[in-house]
Amino acid sequence: MKPSRVGLGALVAAAGWCAPAAAPHLPALARLLGISRRLPHQKGVALTFDDGPDPRTTPIVLDLLARAQAPATFFLVGEQVERHGDLAAEIVAAGHEIGLHGYRHLPTPLRTPHGLDADLDRAEAVITAATGRSPLFYRPPFGVFSTAALLSARRRGWTPLLWSRWGREWEHGARAEAVARRASASLTAGDIVLLHDASYYGIEGFARIAVEALPAILKVMAERGLAPVTVSQAL
Repeated sequence: MKPSRVGLGALVAAAGWCAPAAAPHLPALARLLGISRRLPHQKGVALTFDDGPDPRTTPIVLDLLARAQAPATFFLVGEQVERHGDLAAEIVAAGHEIGLHGYRHLPTPLRTPHGLDADLDRAEAVITAATGRSPLFYRPPFGVFSTAALLSARRRGWTPLLWSRWGREWEHGARAEAVARRASASLTAGDIVLLHDASYYGIEGFARIAVEALPAILKVMAERGLAPVTVSQAL
């Protein structure tokens, strides 16, 4: 039986809607869509942290970064900023940069354009009110862009951002040594490293593994002469 034109049209539309979702795993697709996976200028390494703020682990990350004099970029979740606004403000006061990770941590391909716009508007308002800073960068939950998410970010003037290295501390059985090794293996100037400073959206306490791995990652960067930078410092 041949598929109907309506059925084919729906398949094509669905494929177009979800196509950007593969960008974290397909560098060529990310480049085609203009989604940054690396810093545009090789001026060091950008450490980035998702899903916070989390009072259980974010303060430890801030302390480790302060000791290393390492600025970082934190992609904040609006609903967590509402709960822990003082901690979000502390991130900025410590000299770090903020990005937006949505208000709720849900995959963007499952959101309607209207629902996604409402989510992003709410997240921006909450984060700006708590920190006094308007986000310049957008990384969606799970790093999964829909076409609507990508277009919405560009309308707002946000730079869509992914990563080139990650620790995968959210996996079952992850260990700090392996996380540090994955995040720092072949690390070069221009890399963007993804870690998590919060454990709300995965295995209980998984961000503590990233915390345990962070000193080793910072040590590798220092040994290789790779300066920690915020994303905007490399633009």
